Amino acid sequence: MKIVSRVLPAVLLAVCGTVATAAQPAAAASLPGLVLSSSAVSLPAELAPLATGRRVQYVTTGVTGNVITATGLVLTPKSGKKNRTVAWAHGTTGLADQCAPSANYGVFWPEARAAVAELLERGWTVAAPDYPGLGTPQAHPYLIGNSEGRSLIDSVRAARSLDAALSLQYVVDGHSQGGQGALFASQLAPSYDGTLVLKGTASIAPVSNTQYIIPEIAGTPGQGYLPMALYGLAAVEPTFNPNTVLAAPAQAKAGVLSSGCLPEILETYQDFTAAQLVKGGNVPAAVVTKMASYENPAQTAPSAPVLIVHGEDDEAVPYFLSTDFLVPQIQAYGVPVTFLGLPGADHEEAVFESVNYVADWIAARFA
Repeated sequence: MKIVSRVLPAVLLAVCGTVATAAQPAAAASLPGLVLSSSAVSLPAELAPLATGRRVQYVTTGVTGNVITATGLVLTPKSGKKNRTVAWAHGTTGLADQCAPSANYGVFWPEARAAVAELLERGWTVAAPDYPGLGTPQAHPYLIGNSEGRSLIDSVRAARSLDAALSLQYVVDGHSQGGQGALFASQLAPSYDGTLVLKGTASIAPVSNTQYIIPEIAGTPGQGYLPMALYGLAAVEPTFNPNTVLAAPAQAKAGVLSSGCLPEILETYQDFTAAQLVKGGNVPAAVVTKMASYENPAQTAPSAPVLIVHGEDDEAVPYFLSTDFLVPQIQAYGVPVTFLGLPGADHEEAVFESVNYVADWIAARFA
């Protein structure tokens, strides 16, 4: 595979080195979205007939404004190209480098392929970031919304750097962790996306209002998400040690967070009791509050119309988080919000069942 590099030594120094000067924020502001490398890739069977693909490494910023790198895919339709970009925000894959969808199609989930295929069928270029820390040296700030949101916006910039014909208009579309990240991108856009023009945000089964689910997850089959979230917090709070919360049996199995991806992590922890997962069987209230402060979208107003889709039988992100809390929170800002509830649909089925609806909604935003 031939890699076409667009690397400037000074840029690499700024990105990879430690810059401690007062000029760092100004320098960083000019870098987001810069493509450092680009290589042609073969795509999954569902997408290969529809698009050409490139895996890119590009510049983004961390939650403190520091310059970092991220990776992802840029998918260009083979026919009917409309020169608009949709950033696809994937659901949870894991914490380790091998869990980057751009490099491991085993975690480019079937529902994500279905959603992306429809976007490509409509003629839109798709920017599909991995998120920081998946495929790059730093730890993955799992569920840290501002990290996901910035990498999504910068993936659109990266796509435009590969294709100057692309419009400034873009939409963000995501599922689960990505649905959360999409909403954060909408909040960040006015201060972060520069000359780009966000037209809408589609968010399927988004993580939100985690203060209601973190205290309840220990002892349930899906409790493997909690160690991931604790390590995600540690990635942005260096003084926080997940082992102050995780019980000894959970600590003993923490190696799976680096050796496996989501299926292995969930399987490892699924049969733990609450007391085997976290000390005393409960996450301390102060930790819950800290996690929610980083994880909850709608703490500030989205900057473009929002679509929320949620399956009523969602076992991973409860339906009531959207209906009882998230939708009213967005409505309170006066931002247009459309809600689609799907009877009988679980976490993944919500994506499959809404593929056409979401694409139609995006088309209306671009129109």
